[in-house]
Amino acid sequence: MARAEHLIIFQKVYDLIREVYKDCNNFPKSQRFILGQRIENTAVNILEGIIVANSEENKFSSLLKVSVEIEKMRIFIRLSKDLAFLAFKRYEILTAKLDEIGRMCGGWIKSL
Repeated sequence: MARAEHLIIFQKVYDLIREVYKDCNNFPKSQRFILGQRIENTAVNILEGIIVANSEENKFSSLLKVSVEIEKMRIFIRLSKDLAFLAFKRYEILTAKLDEIGRMCGGWIKSL
C-alpha cells in the first residue's frame, strides 16, 4: 500500500484545502464561522476520506463517501459565489480543482 501522501488525488485535495482556507478567511465575519467553516470541514473530510480509502482493503464504501463530500463541497462553493462571498474568478478556480478531484475519485471507483 502506498502512503496517501504519494497519491496524486491526495495532493490535489491538499492544494484545494490550502486555497479554500485562504478564500474562507475573506468571507464576511458573520459567515466565516458558518458557511466558511462548513466548506473547510467538508474539504478536510474529503482529504480524510482519501486517506482512509487508501488504507482499507475494501475502498469502495469510503470512496462513495468521498464522492458525497465532493458534491456537498460543490454546492457550498456555488452558494458562496451566489451570495457574493466568493468572487466569480475564485469560484471558477475552485470548481475546476474540485471537478478534477471528482473525476479522479470517479476513476478510482470505476477501477474497483
